[in-house]
Amino acid sequence: MALMKKNSCYLRQDLAQVWADKPVFDAVANIDGEIFRDKEGRRTLRFELNGRSYFLKYHQGVGWSEIIKNLLQMRLPIISARNEWQAIHFLEKHGIETMTLAGYGEKGINPATIRSFVITDDLVNTMSLEYVGEQWQQRPPSFATKQALIRKLANMAGTMHKNGINHRDFYLCHFLLDERFAEHNTFDDNTPVYLIDLHRATIRHKTPKRWQIKDLGSLYFSASRVPLTKRDKLRFMQIYSGLPLRTMLREQADLWREVEYRAQKLLAE
Repeated sequence: MALMKKNSCYLRQDLAQVWADKPVFDAVANIDGEIFRDKEGRRTLRFELNGRSYFLKYHQGVGWSEIIKNLLQMRLPIISARNEWQAIHFLEKHGIETMTLAGYGEKGINPATIRSFVITDDLVNTMSLEYVGEQWQQRPPSFATKQALIRKLANMAGTMHKNGINHRDFYLCHFLLDERFAEHNTFDDNTPVYLIDLHRATIRHKTPKRWQIKDLGSLYFSASRVPLTKRDKLRFMQIYSGLPLRTMLREQADLWREVEYRAQKLLAE
């Protein structure tokens, strides 16, 4: 686990003006709002400032006991918000729609007591793709809509893994799109889909196969209620791989077999 060698802080102009004469970390620590999580040294909330809505993730420091517990469980502990803002930058660089950064910062050297935060614009008037299965069971989509959404998710997953980032919580609930989708039930290649909750994302030179399987299996599991045909699944696999269908089936059979196994294992839990 690398120690952080220096403090860092960035505020977009709208926040910089509000906190110009205040200690930033103290101001962030005292923000009130609608709390979504407050445990293990991390607080997540929605707040409003000067008529704009934001999301804050504030890390107070997880303590050595939490770090050791995670390491004993062979899990990489989340000790800072740095992970999330670096992942946002990475996705933006590779053309993947995600949250918009409004501010971030990190203070301290000791991994157990690092204070950090990330603030993003609130993705207002959006809905989660976790409801698409129920929606499509009641109102089947057009062929064009279904294929466009499959292309979108396959291209997002493929771009991420080819460039060395895996999400680690790659479920449909972490994809947001315009809430009007629930009404009009249409989707095309230009419809934005935003990937959120990147605090566990990992960036490497190359995504290991086991993490490809974990991401893809999680996504497949979360789509269990979506009415997908065998052809739909093959289309996703082919777009994700970027290979001709026959080549993909020959060269990646083991990968997709393990993805199926992980999804079925999650369904059985």
